[in-house]
Amino acid sequence: MLEFNASKCKVMHVVHKLNTKYFMNDKDGNMELSAAPEEKDLGVYFTSDLKPCTQCIKCAAKARSIIGMLRHNFKRLDKNYFLVVYKTYIRLHLEYCI
Repeated sequence: MLEFNASKCKVMHVVHKLNTKYFMNDKDGNMELSAAPEEKDLGVYFTSDLKPCTQCIKCAAKARSIIGMLRHNFKRLDKNYFLVVYKTYIRLHLEYCI
């Protein structure tokens, strides 16, 4: 019995570029749904062409920012400590990309 909030709903045209308009009945009447070329759901980015490049770019940027934070906070890390930090903080972001 839960109603949709029409202002939060979006439409994504997958693969085709047809300019179709969709409407949803709301308390105030018909409301046109906005088209979104990219959407994030449960931490995964979906695009209208279904290519994973956006997801990979965002996850790689997150991993690079963590490396920058580690360089800023730890001036010296030997190989063993870096391996522990890499497996703990960086690798999981890169695996989530795949």
